[in-house]
Amino acid sequence: MIEAFVLIIVKPGNEDKVYEKLKGTPQVKEIYKVYGEYDIIARIEVENIKELDHFHDEILRRINEIEMTETLIASSYRG
Repeated sequence: MIEAFVLIIVKPGNEDKVYEKLKGTPQVKEIYKVYGEYDIIARIEVENIKELDHFHDEILRRINEIEMTETLIASSYRG
């Protein structure tokens, strides 16, 4: 299982639209509108890298209101 955090910058005024599109996808386990450099943060879970690629290419890239994303894959390190 891969857990990742996707930081999203949205075209101004489209935060609610992107939030609604993403909250209905099965990979998105948590989603928040936030203040700061990014507009939305989503926690996603997928089985493997291939599914992460699919989420990125077939879901995120198809939402025209998204300007930029940064995906952070969570480490299993528990130091």
